[in-house]
Amino acid sequence: MLWPEVSVCEETSTESEPIIMSLARSLDRLLADGARARVPGIVAGVTDARRTRYLAGFGQRGPDEGMIMTADTVGWIASMTKPLTCTVAMQLVEAGRLDLDATAADTVPNIAELGVLEGFGDDGAPRIRPPRRPVTLRDLLTHTSGLVYDIWNADILRYREVTETPGIIACKDSSLMTPLVFDPGERWDYGIGIDWVGKMIEAASGKTLGAYLQEQVFEPLGMHDTAFRITGAMRRRLARTYARGPDGTLEVEPERVLPQEPEFEMGGGGLYGTVGDFLKFIRMILNRGQSGSARILRPETVDAMSGNQISPLRVSRLRAAMPALSNDAEFFPGVAKTWSFAFMINEQQAPTGRSAGSLAWAGLANSYFWIDPARGIGGAWLTQILPFVDREAFPLYLAFEKAVYDSLSE
Repeated sequence: MLWPEVSVCEETSTESEPIIMSLARSLDRLLADGARARVPGIVAGVTDARRTRYLAGFGQRGPDEGMIMTADTVGWIASMTKPLTCTVAMQLVEAGRLDLDATAADTVPNIAELGVLEGFGDDGAPRIRPPRRPVTLRDLLTHTSGLVYDIWNADILRYREVTETPGIIACKDSSLMTPLVFDPGERWDYGIGIDWVGKMIEAASGKTLGAYLQEQVFEPLGMHDTAFRITGAMRRRLARTYARGPDGTLEVEPERVLPQEPEFEMGGGGLYGTVGDFLKFIRMILNRGQSGSARILRPETVDAMSGNQISPLRVSRLRAAMPALSNDAEFFPGVAKTWSFAFMINEQQAPTGRSAGSLAWAGLANSYFWIDPARGIGGAWLTQILPFVDREAFPLYLAFEKAVYDSLSE
């Protein structure tokens, strides 16, 4: 069942559409209660292939009076950056300027310097060997390259500490020079591969990643509040980040943002944006690459970005190595999950009602999205809380998603 042809969001509604109004009322209650009792602030939105159906903010975006979370609140969307970076990479594949199966070092030569970490010697020095084959763009897009995050890998965390290699959010070129933890294509593990994809986009396009995204995605889609560099207008609506302690209490963190003059723009997690903007991206995917008169991707490219590209491998649970930044992380334990060129795919129907074959991912500060091509809907969620998979924000997000699907069955 699809919703009738009417838009309901924070600023518009109609009592003549009982299905949508019932959804809006149930979501308003759920999220307002959650913002009072469980999380400091939330923005949530739902779209179909035509338009936004729900968009609202609840709670506080910061500790000061008047810092209200509104529908246009800006937050760090972190790894929700990845599908946007993957989109322009696939545009360049369409144009023949990047090749999925060519050696990545043909485009970014220094990736060839990365070996495979086999452990540490008695003196604590890392033991590195050459990989059995070179890394390709396909490996990087599908998280099968062997590059991982220190957040979920104790060996890479130790490597960074031993070698004094800066963390990825420092946005320094040296941040990218961490070894693989397995040979390319051997298994799936989540990591910094999309940051290397950003470097490949820059090399192939001759532009910075931010400039190329602006030209090829943000401007055509009307995503005017999404950028690596925070404008003055965005900063006035920027949400603060909260940290949840082991006892469940929340404390607002000092105001800080990612480097605004970075050595590289972090294609894996550097964007700031709004839920409303991200819904426009979701609609483009639901429309198989089309947005109004603008074609962002060919339909067959969206199909490739929507299908399993790692068979027979599976997405696995991420085990926290840095508890201050992330809890253990897995969507829908027991449901088989694979990866496309941009998204996680649940291969069976999810407990929330999300259809088999839906696309999704998340951002470190507890932002989430899903795209359900079978039902023609998607949604996005923004909170700014650490650690990832927050004990309160994550279940509330799942309840939000389930409420959307429950409304479709009425």
